[in-house]
Amino acid sequence: MRLSQSRRALRAKAVALETVILFWAGGVLFAIAADSVEEIREVAGLQKLSLGVAHQKFAKVTHTLASDGQNHFVVDACAHFGMRSGQGSRLMVLRHAAAAVMVDAVDRMQDIHSIQALPVAFRGEERSWYRGLTIVKGKVVPLVQPEAFLTRAEASLLQAALRAGETTARSVAVTA
Repeated sequence: MRLSQSRRALRAKAVALETVILFWAGGVLFAIAADSVEEIREVAGLQKLSLGVAHQKFAKVTHTLASDGQNHFVVDACAHFGMRSGQGSRLMVLRHAAAAVMVDAVDRMQDIHSIQALPVAFRGEERSWYRGLTIVKGKVVPLVQPEAFLTRAEASLLQAALRAGETTARSVAVTA
């Protein structure tokens, strides 16, 4: 048995903690657990969401997507993270959620071997946005918390607002 092994051999023997999807939003690379994404698709087939006067927190929700008999609210990743607007060329439809996330690009899938806790410098909302940090090819990459894009409570409020808007539109059409 050899006592020294090459780095490549050590990496090959390392067990992956999980597989993530690397994606770009606003010029920043992020990771999300691959098992939290149901589908990656183009942005075709979106319907513009207009809620009228809504809470500022919902400004990140820009469209809806009807897929497999379900309505998904489309969250602009750049708006969610408070970054400059991006290209919005891909959608990641989240599994077990009423959300799809619009991102600039999907880079690739990657096995990760560790997740580091967030440093104390991360404060406020960003502590709920991320599960931690990981290293990919020598770069620190934030690992996104999928539930942070749209909580169940937010989805319920948006669905109620949509239903209220549909009811108003029907009553206006009936009286017209």
